[in-house]
Amino acid sequence: MSQSIINALSFLPGWVEVFIISMIPIIELRGAIPFGMLIKHMSPLTTFALAWVGNMIPAPFILLFIPAVIQWMRGISFLKPLGDWIYNKGMSKTEQIAKYKFWGLTIFIAIPLPGTGVWTGCLAGALLGMDFKRGMISAALGAAIAGCVITMLCSLGLMAVGG
Repeated sequence: MSQSIINALSFLPGWVEVFIISMIPIIELRGAIPFGMLIKHMSPLTTFALAWVGNMIPAPFILLFIPAVIQWMRGISFLKPLGDWIYNKGMSKTEQIAKYKFWGLTIFIAIPLPGTGVWTGCLAGALLGMDFKRGMISAALGAAIAGCVITMLCSLGLMAVGG
């Protein structure tokens, strides 16, 4: 599915593709940076900056609105299964985050593995009632750390893009 999304964006300039790809759940900057550096041959700094900014765009909306959206979805019969799934997905990630709060969320987002990242981290933080400002700072810091790790791995040739 992610390859279909990337293919659909192929008519755009490379920098716009990197920016948009970094906003997509699951792919985020973990996929946007290798795409920009290894497929579009963009510089590491440019790719990192575009991917980090793009990855941060959804964060305030998730932190501010997702609890209300999930509650609304769970109150409508045909949306309830999706609302329950989103709620359970977010709550399944909260144990580590709740224990260490700010640093727990930062580290969770910073780990460049599937199932972690800004989308899931902010979902978990919002469901835990984390303060908006602390949640944003934590997300920004975690995304920056993950972005640095991915950029370094791509620069050193230790990461490839599948296709």
